[in-house]
Amino acid sequence: MKTVTLPGGEAVPALGLGTWHMGERGSDRAVEADALRLGIDLGMTLIDTAEMYASGGSEEVVGEAIAGRRDGLFIVSKVLPFNADRAGTVEACEKSLRRMGVETIDLYLLHWPGSHPLAETIAAFDQLRQDGKIRYWGVSNFDADEMQEVDDVGGGACATNQILYNLDRRGPEYDLLPWCESRGMPVMAYSPLEQGRLARHAALKPIAEKHGVSDLAVALAWVLRRDGVIAIPKAARADHVRENAAALEVGLDGADMAALDSAFPPPTAKQPLEIL
Repeated sequence: MKTVTLPGGEAVPALGLGTWHMGERGSDRAVEADALRLGIDLGMTLIDTAEMYASGGSEEVVGEAIAGRRDGLFIVSKVLPFNADRAGTVEACEKSLRRMGVETIDLYLLHWPGSHPLAETIAAFDQLRQDGKIRYWGVSNFDADEMQEVDDVGGGACATNQILYNLDRRGPEYDLLPWCESRGMPVMAYSPLEQGRLARHAALKPIAEKHGVSDLAVALAWVLRRDGVIAIPKAARADHVRENAAALEVGLDGADMAALDSAFPPPTAKQPLEIL
């Protein structure tokens, strides 16, 4: 498993397990939990979830999947911005801990910028760290100028920024990714497969045939080829988990990259940060 190093020096898997939309239907939860367990077995020991996903249902699926095997996992969850005052952040974290049946969340994120002062949220993060309820904190859906405020208020303690980044959403390459790279801060790419929609793009097919993998494995390999990026695709079925794992074996060459750059041009100017 390729790894990415957090600012504190800890290495985490570059390919993790996303859970957005898991837990929405009770009839699917057993299959979803099985998919997460398979991913863990294949080395994808970073699991991303949030209190927002299925109103806590996703965290419950994660709890079911990791029961009895918490050691060695890196669990990420998020607080909603309207809960993110000092007291609300602590309360939301404690609820997430209970839903997942764990004592500590490895990385706790502010889901997107909100109306509560950032200093209050970060003060709550610091309290949660002191109490042993989280190990690291970070943010999600913050653009470059917003990251500067995070850096100023947080004293450089932010561990990551989780953003929408994939072949069809390359805007962060212009300024946000360089900003994070200059500070040794990895980014987490959510929806790295554009929720499966990239499979319909004709440019991926010949590259996939060349490497003997699926179109989506090529799209995921493109995200993973960049140092300092953690990809967290959601896979609720075993076949999708294996398809994602196959991306780790794809070595895109110069011709592949040129074809992808032609089909999905890199940004030439600042673009607003896109959010799903």
